[in-house]
Amino acid sequence: MPGQKSRYFGNVRKLPSGRYQARYRGPDGRLRAAAHPFARKSDAARWLAFKEAEIRRGEWIDPDASRITFGEYAEQWISDRVLKVRTEELYGGLLRNHLLPIFGNVSIGDIDEAAVRRWRKERLQAGPAAARPFGPVVVAKAYRLLHAIFTTAADDQLVRRNPCRVEGGGREESPERVTLSLPAVFQIAAVIPVRYRVLVLLATFAGLRWGELIALRRYNIDLVACEIRIVETTAQLDTGLLLPETPKSRAGRRTVAFPAELVPEIRWHLERFAEPGEQGLVFVGPKGARLRRSNFGRIWARACAKAGVPGVHFHDLRHTGGTLAAATGATLKELMVRLGHSSTRAALIYQHATRDRDQAIAIALGDLARQVREAADAHPEEPRANA
Repeated sequence: MPGQKSRYFGNVRKLPSGRYQARYRGPDGRLRAAAHPFARKSDAARWLAFKEAEIRRGEWIDPDASRITFGEYAEQWISDRVLKVRTEELYGGLLRNHLLPIFGNVSIGDIDEAAVRRWRKERLQAGPAAARPFGPVVVAKAYRLLHAIFTTAADDQLVRRNPCRVEGGGREESPERVTLSLPAVFQIAAVIPVRYRVLVLLATFAGLRWGELIALRRYNIDLVACEIRIVETTAQLDTGLLLPETPKSRAGRRTVAFPAELVPEIRWHLERFAEPGEQGLVFVGPKGARLRRSNFGRIWARACAKAGVPGVHFHDLRHTGGTLAAATGATLKELMVRLGHSSTRAALIYQHATRDRDQAIAIALGDLARQVREAADAHPEEPRANA
């Protein structure tokens, strides 16, 4: 109507300095000003227009809330979650060593995609000795943690969107683990101190993890059904403290079958080396102490050297068992259940084509080709189908 003043979103006022201040009332009802004044009134009006569009789209972010530092928010993020002790320790280490030194004192709303890209590049950049200061696997873990924290921050409407947008940034490119031959496994089992022989065999033929093995109790083993029930694991903290834990996922609680050929060896081990009683631990040291990676590592290294396979890790036994299970024709789902994996990604590594298996496939294909050619030579008058 004539004479009526138009209503605009927010307002612009001229400051004594000659610059212009833009102010608006946010969805929370509070009057807010732009972080800095503008040289021209039109610039201030344009900023208000963008701010109005954000509110209409539901993308408005409270500028006060997003001023919380990354360090404060990350600590609260971990505190709000129920984590396994080893996971909490891992996250704490990644924060201290990789994230807080760069982002700790920065407001969470000021961390953008460019900052994340620079951080990742600096973590992976070659140093003076042409060696990476941090391994790519560790950097990938730190990136995944950063991504998870910002996913929650976006859900909490502290940031407009997750700034962790590096394609493949959280992907681990771990070197392929060693797959031992069965003769090598039995050779290690033969030269290692006899109280650890069954430990080696079950790590291979039942595909059990270290933490699952040292937490194993008598009542978990059924020698009649040839099965082991995994209901508990052991976490060893960086301080050396051993803590009982439930498996890290629902898939970890499982029943695993083992070959009947191992029954005599397991029974002999239980009679001589396991703790007494149904609750007794199956594997303990010579003086009855709990097994620790640090102490057992020296025993394992000597046995591997003596067996002619130096440098092999104990976890390679589990990898060997998984690969052997895949070679028998086990499906992906069967491998996941047997090995206690909750994702297909973890189980797929055991279905890779080994060189021997690839040769067997090539031989089989050659047999098929030979049969077709022999049939064609026997009936030369029959036309061949076009490829």
